[in-house]
Amino acid sequence: MNKLKSLLVAAFLLVSVASFAQTGTVKVGYTNANYIISQLPESRQIESDLKAHSSQLEKELQNKYKSYQEKVEAYKKGAGQMTDVVRADREKELTTLQASIEEFQRNADASLQKKEQEKLQPVMEKIQKAIDKVAKENGYTHIFTAEALLYGPEDGNAFTDLVLKDLGVTPAPKGSPAASAASPAASAPKPAVTAPSAVKKKK
Repeated sequence: MNKLKSLLVAAFLLVSVASFAQTGTVKVGYTNANYIISQLPESRQIESDLKAHSSQLEKELQNKYKSYQEKVEAYKKGAGQMTDVVRADREKELTTLQASIEEFQRNADASLQKKEQEKLQPVMEKIQKAIDKVAKENGYTHIFTAEALLYGPEDGNAFTDLVLKDLGVTPAPKGSPAASAASPAASAPKPAVTAPSAVKKKK
């Protein structure tokens, strides 16, 4: 669910600044909130909940689209024998159904995004607290999000490992599949049905 990448995650940790007495020393680190989430045990439950929510929405959307297609086919087969009044009424009905499907698609997207934010919010707060704690304990003055980093040291994930350890998680070995896992928010599917074409009125 690349386009559904949570706004909460995107906005999280743009810059996290630890408070220190002014010593003139600057120590900068960076981390990746999506990666940290993917390593937490609760990530699997979040992913499962999002997939279940998405599947329910997609099933309803598919049912609506199937009903619409059946009515379109019925209209095409019988349009030649319809009176102008009946034809106009059927076309109005199909236009209304089409608008209903498109509205449901928009509402489904919004619902899934809201569900994602609700699930991630407490996790993000938990991670932020750990980041603040680890930064202060290890003398970091500034922590930036890795997604916005253009260049950094090869051992730049050292801070992330410290945060994971503080959260009670053993960091995955470098190069392992788990080490490159995406966040649950990025993998949950969104309901998606191609918007139906409008029915052309017979001239």
